[in-house]
Amino acid sequence: MEPKNIVLIGMPGCGKSTVGRLLAKTLGMNFLDTDILIQHKENQPLQKIINIKGNEYFLRREEEVLMTLPGEGTVIATGGSAVLLPRAMEHLEKNADIVYLEADYGLIRKRLWNLKTRGIVLAPGKTLEDLYVGRKPHYEKYAGVTVRVRRRTPDELVSRIIGLLGRKRFD
Repeated sequence: MEPKNIVLIGMPGCGKSTVGRLLAKTLGMNFLDTDILIQHKENQPLQKIINIKGNEYFLRREEEVLMTLPGEGTVIATGGSAVLLPRAMEHLEKNADIVYLEADYGLIRKRLWNLKTRGIVLAPGKTLEDLYVGRKPHYEKYAGVTVRVRRRTPDELVSRIIGLLGRKRFD
């Protein structure tokens, strides 16, 4: 029997894609990045989708993608806004361990040097700090496990996730 999915949630820039690829490789699981899936479906970068069609359209597309993900054996790096979609998160929770990669605001600010081109759902007039403060409670709500990112390498984060979830490596 294939293992449950592992779904990574957290702020843009916290390392979901990087850690997700390494985690999938370590555990012998598949890997999906929902931002990449959305780009492929729309045939354009995330920021262009948001600029042309708006945040609401983007969130609807993100929800569609999240609702159709495979049920087992996959590490899934979600977009940072996935937690704003309760129906999609409830769907993911049915057969996944939800892991919140918690990064402090200073680290996110440092990593998101490309905020205007990164493809982030940010309401007009809102700052990165507004986004961080507004989303943090949503990440905490859906987290089955929380892993602090600060001062940890991707390998250390993977080891921590595996330990907390009680997963077995395929050595």
